[in-house]
Amino acid sequence: LTPLLPHLDRRNRGMRTRLGCLSHKSDSYNDFTAILPDKPNRALKRLSTEEATRWADSFDVLLSHKYGLAAFRAFLKTEFSEENLEFWLACEDFKKTRSAAKLASKAQRIFEEFIDVQAPREVNIDFQTRELTRRNMQEPSLTCFDQAQGKVHSLMEKDSYPRFLRSKIYTDLLSQTQRRLS
Repeated sequence: LTPLLPHLDRRNRGMRTRLGCLSHKSDSYNDFTAILPDKPNRALKRLSTEEATRWADSFDVLLSHKYGLAAFRAFLKTEFSEENLEFWLACEDFKKTRSAAKLASKAQRIFEEFIDVQAPREVNIDFQTRELTRRNMQEPSLTCFDQAQGKVHSLMEKDSYPRFLRSKIYTDLLSQTQRRLS
């Protein structure tokens, strides 16, 4: 039973996080302090309407902008699907791993948190992708999550991203940047 305790503790933390989010879900942000990193008021002043408008050019433009990423994360929280972005970001970080010693442990952590069946923040991927990733874990490499990450990226791009662009979070943010100009 003792070896199971850390695993159960991780699952409980994930569940507490999900349940804790229930109380503050909203599709509107009039106060952007919750979504913008660093000093939100200064960040909002530095964010131009042009930058925020460019987020609509492509999903990758949105992901490459730190405030776009923060706004998209806040939106995903309203849909209870932030695990998709967190997995994608964990994979991006994983690909930068240069230490062979850390590679296997980081891969295991990502697999247990996002890929494994009943993972605390399980992403929505098909059985074949899950099984391929499980096989890749036998000899972890920098590319072991590529297919799963691609599927999650595609899901966010085709599903969540268009809804984000229509969301009150995004339209309110654009309005605030435009009001600053007047």
